[in-house]
Amino acid sequence: MLTVVAAAIEVATGIVLMVAPSAFARVLLGTGLSSAGQAVGRIAGFALLLSLGLACWPKDRPAAGATSGALASPALLIYNLLITLYLAYVGIARELVGTLLWPAVALHAVLLAFLVHARFFKPKS
Repeated sequence: MLTVVAAAIEVATGIVLMVAPSAFARVLLGTGLSSAGQAVGRIAGFALLLSLGLACWPKDRPAAGATSGALASPALLIYNLLITLYLAYVGIARELVGTLLWPAVALHAVLLAFLVHARFFKPKS
């Protein structure tokens, strides 16, 4: 379930970046993007977030010996760790702060906590 939620958030973010990267930057960071920034934002939407979200979407049949989402969890964990740290740094430095910056930090921190718990603190069976 956690992998589905995290994957869905990344797919949605990737779609928004592909369609309206400057609007996304404005609400996240408080400023729009230049034309080059919009192109890079769309690349990020295509290549990174949408692909990460789709790659991490649970499969009907996991690989032999793997549980559903077992391969996705490390990628999502690392991504959420890095994006939480970076967005928090941006907010603390007060370089770029938009309406959704701190909610985005909180969302990624919560996802990170759940992913860490699922990865390292599984109940013994």
